[in-house]
Amino acid sequence: MAGGLVGLLDDVAALAKLAAASVDDVAAAAAKASAKAAGVVIDDTAVTPAYVQGLAAERELPIIARIAKGSIKNKVVFILPAAMLLSEFVPVLVEIILMVGGAYLCFEGAEKIHHRFFSPAPHAVLPAVAIDVDHEEKTVKSAIRTDFILSGEIMVIALKEVIDEGFVARAIILAVVAVLITAIVYGVVALIVKMDDVGLRLASSGRPPAVRVGRALVAGMPKLLAVLSGVGTAAMVWVGGHILVAGAHELGWHGPHDLIHWLEEPAHDVAGVGGVLGWLVNTAASAAVGLVVGFTLVAVVPKLTSKMTKSAAAH
Repeated sequence: MAGGLVGLLDDVAALAKLAAASVDDVAAAAAKASAKAAGVVIDDTAVTPAYVQGLAAERELPIIARIAKGSIKNKVVFILPAAMLLSEFVPVLVEIILMVGGAYLCFEGAEKIHHRFFSPAPHAVLPAVAIDVDHEEKTVKSAIRTDFILSGEIMVIALKEVIDEGFVARAIILAVVAVLITAIVYGVVALIVKMDDVGLRLASSGRPPAVRVGRALVAGMPKLLAVLSGVGTAAMVWVGGHILVAGAHELGWHGPHDLIHWLEEPAHDVAGVGGVLGWLVNTAASAAVGLVVGFTLVAVVPKLTSKMTKSAAAH
């Protein structure tokens, strides 16, 4: 009896270790998959605060909470099941969809660069100010629609990283990624949009140290948003280019991947910093691919859109 009990306890201990290892594996895979989506995450974080500009301070956090709930619904209810079905039955289509998303990232990044440096009169386009319930509803729906595109990119990028996992593990990892990234993005957005309110309170406190901190926060918010936007644009071009190069390699066109690998090799041989230099060379090359593809699409897409519009109007 005692021997049986000891054996049972050993079995329970072994199962517990296996479960703990599985949790660690899922956490590690989710972290890796989330990191691969960093470019889109940064862009999402940079874009969302615009939707609460012009709103009363007391409505900012409730609206961000509503957008965050919509983002979770986008990822878990709509995108996750579709991604799981595709990865299970048509995995090659995941690669193609991922490359389409990579091309879109390149296009969006290049378009932002084009507007920043080449537009004759660049201006920020802000959403409608939510002055009543209807306008607020429109603002939230617009933000959730934009989030759907970004969430789709995030989930497909994450899916590609764990596509070799089992069906259940893959689903759990993607669900963890969905919740984790949404919490990070909208948590940071909430901090950003309330930064000026905190700064104003500190600035009006009358205490010299607090006043200085408050003024710095108020003055720093536009700069922080500008930095986030710049980093997000750079990340989109780099991540988009990397996705295209890796996808082409997976689908049988090895030229771009082999060229970048050839460029990396001398950097890896530098003692002490070879790994960092190799990563920088890979990143720069991927960004160059992203810029070429992105600016090509910037030149072509408006013309195609114009032709399609004229054709539709003619009929």
